[in-house]
Amino acid sequence: MNVFPSALDPLAVFSLGLVAWLYARGLAEIWRRAGGRKGLRGWEALCFGAGWLSLAVAVASPLHPLGERLFSAHMAQHEMLILVAAPLLVLGRPLVAFLWAFPATARERVGEWAASRPVSAVWTTITGPLAVFLIHGLALWLWHAPALYEAALRSDAIHLLEHASFFGSAALFWWALIHGRYGRLGYGVAVFYVFATALHSGVLGALLTFAPRVWYPIYAERTVFWGLQPLEDQQLAGLIMWVPAGALFVAVGLCLFAAWLGESERRARMGETERLRRLWLEGAAEGGDGA
Repeated sequence: MNVFPSALDPLAVFSLGLVAWLYARGLAEIWRRAGGRKGLRGWEALCFGAGWLSLAVAVASPLHPLGERLFSAHMAQHEMLILVAAPLLVLGRPLVAFLWAFPATARERVGEWAASRPVSAVWTTITGPLAVFLIHGLALWLWHAPALYEAALRSDAIHLLEHASFFGSAALFWWALIHGRYGRLGYGVAVFYVFATALHSGVLGALLTFAPRVWYPIYAERTVFWGLQPLEDQQLAGLIMWVPAGALFVAVGLCLFAAWLGESERRARMGETERLRRLWLEGAAEGGDGA
């Protein structure tokens, strides 16, 4: 039996190279025009780099073919796409860099298209907190249905669609919570949806961990080489989804909660400063009238 049934996907390697080239080109153009690290900050570029590396590990390293043999490796790959690559790439603001990688005329056309009423309406709808929560949750649960999951392992095209669904829905989820229309005050809303996502994904992980039978029989003959029984491999996969992934969700939720408190406190201080300024102006005006 071949341990690694397929070589690295040339399409994945090409796509990773293209994404890196576009980002680097756009970043260089932004920094050149701004005369420094403005428009895209250094830490954002570092986040993109880290996200790109994690994406490469997930789809263009031995982890990818190993996921076809071990359910636990496949689960690690999915969690890397959802919880590491997607949020880091979102923090890197790749759409800004990609836009600046093209000539000015192309940027103007894309800007006009993005600002059009139909596109704007669709984007506003699908990036609402509840919408991204449902889209991401639906993708997670549907693809773990035995029929769909095993179909992805039998077909490269369906496997690509599965990974695109996980990564795309996760990127949309993190973008809406980090850069969404509610700004920093929306961090409070984000905290709720992050913890809600941690809860339902943890439930799925627990179901896999404590299931009395194997959900995906296709792995039955593939795990023997690695010294694991199929049910043990499934339990390990469930634990990966349940414990470390859940802990990471909780950590992100706590960070967002801290950011929300900090922003609320900052706005409260600004409000108090504005109130004192108005009182001072009113007092000065009354003093001037009395004189």
